[in-house]
Amino acid sequence: MRNSCKLTHTLMALLALFVMSAVARAADPGLTYPPASPVSDQKAGSVLMYNVYTSSISAPNSQNTRVNVTNTSSTSVANVHIFFVDGATCSIADSFICLTPNQTASFLASDVDPGTTGYILAVATNDLGCPVNFNFLIGDAYVKFASGHAANLTAEAFSAVAGVPVACDGASITALLAFDNVNFNAGPRVIADDNIPSRADGNDTLIIIDRLGGSLATGSSTLGSIFGIVYDDAENPLSFTFTAGVCQFRSSLSNNFPRLAPRFENFIPAGRSGWVKFFSLSDIAILGSSINFNPNAATAANAFNGGHNMHKLTLTTNATVTIPIFPSNCGF
Repeated sequence: MRNSCKLTHTLMALLALFVMSAVARAADPGLTYPPASPVSDQKAGSVLMYNVYTSSISAPNSQNTRVNVTNTSSTSVANVHIFFVDGATCSIADSFICLTPNQTASFLASDVDPGTTGYILAVATNDLGCPVNFNFLIGDAYVKFASGHAANLTAEAFSAVAGVPVACDGASITALLAFDNVNFNAGPRVIADDNIPSRADGNDTLIIIDRLGGSLATGSSTLGSIFGIVYDDAENPLSFTFTAGVCQFRSSLSNNFPRLAPRFENFIPAGRSGWVKFFSLSDIAILGSSINFNPNAATAANAFNGGHNMHKLTLTTNATVTIPIFPSNCGF
């Protein structure tokens, strides 16, 4: 009788393991997200772009970022090469994250790259460090600045379109990621913030623009000349230009930026709103986010805090990123 009970428990345990394994292997319901669908923060991909991360060495409690990355595959491991791009100097630091099937991982920017503000590029690779078609990565970043600006920004996902998106092997030193709709999704050419609340109502809207391009082995490319158009809520437009010799531009919308005639705070007065779009005067890919801070959010019905990634109005197939190649330390 005792042996029979042990056998029953063993069979039940094996059955439970079988059921759990079947659930893990089961495909998600619905249609597969098409790899050729444009870059988006609402899908999985092989390359993730986190538009901003930050941390403070002296005050990490008030300025920091929690970065999250998840492997949505139920069957395959993920070697993820993480590149930290300093927005001011365009210098690069990197590391690997190793994810088993269905695993998620989180880290604080203050623990891995303290005192830096910029953006993150995460690339799915094989054991050799070569980029691969692995459209199963999703992620987000909870970011907060000492200024009070804070938001949860989902990572922008670029899918690999080609089965083998990069020519790379064990002898490769670098590899070229082409965002051309042939190997990976095309990059954004024109981006827009759909609503800008008036600064006269206590709003401080932080604009973040990143350049996607260059070499992550030697340094990311800079933004260069940027053209923009601001519209008020009566459809009146004003244009502006500025030059950013950095790979990440950050500024609050105010009378100091952008330079408008009349000035920004007069163009969008109290109780009014507008919207803005940006693009480079060169054919490059840019991404961006907008984070609004209003100190009256807890006391005024029309005051809100939060942020989102900018909308992508047009695309370019001209963006490329070179990454260094070396084996991961995952050892799966």
